[in-house]
Amino acid sequence: MSEFWPTELRVSKDRHRLTVSFDDGATFDLAAELLRVLSPSAEVQGHGPGQRVTVPGKRNVQIISVQPTGNYAVRIGFDDFHDTGIYTWTYLRELGETGEELFRAYEQELANKGMSRDKSEKPR
Repeated sequence: MSEFWPTELRVSKDRHRLTVSFDDGATFDLAAELLRVLSPSAEVQGHGPGQRVTVPGKRNVQIISVQPTGNYAVRIGFDDFHDTGIYTWTYLRELGETGEELFRAYEQELANKGMSRDKSEKPR
């Protein structure tokens, strides 16, 4: 169970951001691109160590749905039809606290693999 509980989840009007507020007063504004490329799904994370893939071409991805999953998480659907990631409250908090650092690492992975945030291609 998470030690942090969300008090509000709000998708921006342009569907490019998710604001998550927690019961301790912390609020995080998470980009849809960050949520999509760091999805906790097996499609992105793999089924074991070293299987995570880098997902390019998601700069303009939009959030199309946020559905509760039990009392511990939400499933976020994106306009590229990806909707298998279950984002626990703990994971959303982690993305809020370390998202900038994680996103810089993602951008470096793209550069190292000759990939782009703008060009959609097969993840690798």
